[in-house]
Amino acid sequence: MHPGVRPGVSLTLPMSNAATKIRMKLEEEIRRLEHELNHELPKELLKARAHGDISENAEYKYAKERQGFLSARLGQLQKRLVDVSMLNLENLPRDRAGYGSRVWVLDLQKSAEIEYKLVTTEEVDVSNGLISTTSPIGKALLGRRVGDEIKVQTPAGLKEFELVRLQTIHDEV
Repeated sequence: MHPGVRPGVSLTLPMSNAATKIRMKLEEEIRRLEHELNHELPKELLKARAHGDISENAEYKYAKERQGFLSARLGQLQKRLVDVSMLNLENLPRDRAGYGSRVWVLDLQKSAEIEYKLVTTEEVDVSNGLISTTSPIGKALLGRRVGDEIKVQTPAGLKEFELVRLQTIHDEV
């Protein structure tokens, strides 16, 4: 039993809910791409071949390029699905920013406080403060503690923050 956790409360509950949603989203995209790759594209390739010389056939060339793209994307999604399946709440820090953490930072240039929640790429919703752990700001926040100053190069230029408040995923259990 971990300190601060009520009996009967699973430490993996928040993670499994998030992981389940992400897994479902990934599996749906995988199903859609596999259908296109295995059912629709072969028909397009047969139709394009029927037009004759494939060396100058734009439809055939497009279908082959699409096939390569879909195969690569499927590989990425399947790897991501494995990564999501291995999410483990116990591996996340309790005293530093990590996946699932809610952080409040002071923008030192604007003297404004901003709230972010660090999420996976599938959960991103910037307008609601959900930023990816792989984004420039998300990467810069990972492993940081309250009081840390952060400088990060973003597409909008250099940003300077101070981490003023932190709530990890463990605090939400």
